[in-house]
Amino acid sequence: MKTVNHVTCEKRSYTREFTSHQHEFGQFLFPLKGSLDIQTKLQEINLNPDYCFYIPPKLEHNYRSMDRNEFLILDIPIKYLPENTSDMYIRLDKQWGSIRYLLLEEAKSQESTSSLVDLTRYVTSKLQISKPLSIEYIHKHYKESIRLETLAKIEHYHPVYYSAWFKDKTGKSPKVYISELRLNEAKQLLISTGWSMSKISEELGFENSSSFTRWFVRCEGLPPQKFRILNNR
Repeated sequence: MKTVNHVTCEKRSYTREFTSHQHEFGQFLFPLKGSLDIQTKLQEINLNPDYCFYIPPKLEHNYRSMDRNEFLILDIPIKYLPENTSDMYIRLDKQWGSIRYLLLEEAKSQESTSSLVDLTRYVTSKLQISKPLSIEYIHKHYKESIRLETLAKIEHYHPVYYSAWFKDKTGKSPKVYISELRLNEAKQLLISTGWSMSKISEELGFENSSSFTRWFVRCEGLPPQKFRILNNR
């Protein structure tokens, strides 16, 4: 098992042969060229330059690359990590792209370890605030019908494993999490608009106002019309 006592940021390449290991530090992988097949107990990921991946300490993983490849690797000692981090598959959006660029510059210069440590602290702080891709998807699509298989596929999990992973992340099942988002939005619409029940039910993705009303009563214990009256006094 590998250990690391200081932050390391460097370019690496990988072979076609599967290698299996774990380490006593956290690791970010930023693909620069090619892709990397990564297998954990619960996931199988083909990591390409549109994404990055965080591997927490002590997570057993297999990896290989079937093409010409180059990766920017950030090895992070435990002392810089939040407690109980878990693996994260992250879309390389504009912000993460900027982080990769800054890390590349640090890897080139290697002049000041303090600036690399400061940047690493910023990167690890995002482990606490970044939403996993499937949870981002839920927040964008919770008004629609969402299949568990769709969410599991986004995170590269089997649906059974995904449900356990999701509950560990949020403390709730996907069904309850989605229902709570819809309920909060329903309450907001009832209080802040004069929309009819039909308009609100359509906005939230229900077939009709009757199904919306039945659902609201199950969740809140009173009809939406009464909720509106009580909260608009």
